[in-house]
Amino acid sequence: MCLAIPGKIISISETADEINRPAKVSFSGIQQDVNLCFVPEADVGDYVLVHVGVALNKVDEEQAMETLHYLSKIGELDEFNTESDNNPEP
Repeated sequence: MCLAIPGKIISISETADEINRPAKVSFSGIQQDVNLCFVPEADVGDYVLVHVGVALNKVDEEQAMETLHYLSKIGELDEFNTESDNNPEP
């Protein structure tokens, strides 16, 4: 099964390329590179649903936290929790 995981935008890189909009997104403390090309309105501090490195849409913080809660209950966040245990956020 493929899932879209909510994450919080930490930073957005300035680029002249309008199609590739690179950003750093935090997932349970793990930062990943994400393309924001489908969500041009997204900004730092916003939550986005991400699938295979591409943000599909913005979500509000409450919806993001609820989704993360349910994903945690079914064990889908174990990989992120293991990585964040090994690499704690400063």
